[in-house]
Amino acid sequence: MAHPALAAVHNVAPLITKYADEAERERRLARPVVDALLNAGVFRLLVPPALGGAGASPLEFAEVVEAVSAVDGSTGWCVMIGGGYGHFAGLLPPLGATEIFRDSGAVLAGTFRPNGIARAVADGYHINGQWPLASGSSHATWLVGGCRVFDGDQPRLTPAGRPELRLMLLPVGDAEILDTWHTAGLRGTASHDFVVRDRVIPAHRTFWFTHPPARPEPVYRLPVIAFFATCIASVPLGIARHALSLFKALAGAKTPTWSQALLRDSGGSAGHGPSGGLGAFRAGDPDRNAAGRLDDGERWRSLVVGATRPALACEHAGGDAGCPGRRAALYRSRSLGGLREYRSGTLLARRADGSAARLRDTNEPRARRPVRFGAQRAPVGMVNRRPGRRLMAPGVQAVSSNLSSTDLFADR
Repeated sequence: MAHPALAAVHNVAPLITKYADEAERERRLARPVVDALLNAGVFRLLVPPALGGAGASPLEFAEVVEAVSAVDGSTGWCVMIGGGYGHFAGLLPPLGATEIFRDSGAVLAGTFRPNGIARAVADGYHINGQWPLASGSSHATWLVGGCRVFDGDQPRLTPAGRPELRLMLLPVGDAEILDTWHTAGLRGTASHDFVVRDRVIPAHRTFWFTHPPARPEPVYRLPVIAFFATCIASVPLGIARHALSLFKALAGAKTPTWSQALLRDSGGSAGHGPSGGLGAFRAGDPDRNAAGRLDDGERWRSLVVGATRPALACEHAGGDAGCPGRRAALYRSRSLGGLREYRSGTLLARRADGSAARLRDTNEPRARRPVRFGAQRAPVGMVNRRPGRRLMAPGVQAVSSNLSSTDLFADR
């Protein structure tokens, strides 16, 4: 059964469309759109009910992100970031979670990257640093930044001998937003840099992903890369759905050069000429050809409900398919597949559209540009495919050392 937020998204869709060009021009979401999304509750889907959130499942959240992204990519990306960071309500110490998420208007932006320096002081951490890509910074109320922890001038090390990292959460007024977001794709996300100088963050507003979650719900035990890679993949899935719908409309109206038939009726072999691959559209459901589709309910349930320790690090990755490491690797590999398949779909639409997209004043270019940006984000980049394939391959006896030594893949 669909989450009620999906119906709310459909109601907000005309407003998102109305302000999409303004968001593109101003490089931020319009305030009426932000207010409508707040009222729809999309930023609080992953916040536990104990803090006034919806307590939605990861699948429900991914469906909402995809639905918003099908209307406008920038808005979908901001919902993915702001709503995805609601996940932190289950990871922060209870005092910090309450301080931040008791406000129904709280929206987070920022980055995990440990670009900052946090020196331990009596009442928390004294931090300085600059962080990039704070998507949603124009409407965020709190910022998130990763830091390396120092004791005096010496970096603090974990028992494993690695630098200790912490995520710091601070009010947006304690930072300076720099106007750095000048791009072609996802222009409306306000993904600017921000700078923090000489601020003290109380310990209850800090955590790291290797720490035990504060709340017991399974969603907060998922490894962060597996979780956020899937959230990120939902954005280009929605963007591509929009691009394909525009293409299907075009195919019913356009007659290609040197042809007397409409584009939808044109022949051609897959991969040759603009009509190649149209069988997916004639079949009526391009999703059936997307190997990376995210809404495989059985696998989601086994990951979220059936695993008591869902993690990528599994001592016996070559064991049965119920191994938590295999489940999490599948989680992430399907998100990569979704990006790959839907990026191929948008390239098909571009080839079939031909020069029309460049000459007409239409919204097809905006629907397609962000796909490449999403595919290049660190959690779903090419560098992460090999470990997922290794974990999924039959006969594997051990996880590669780079996974077990990376904090973001750690077991909780």
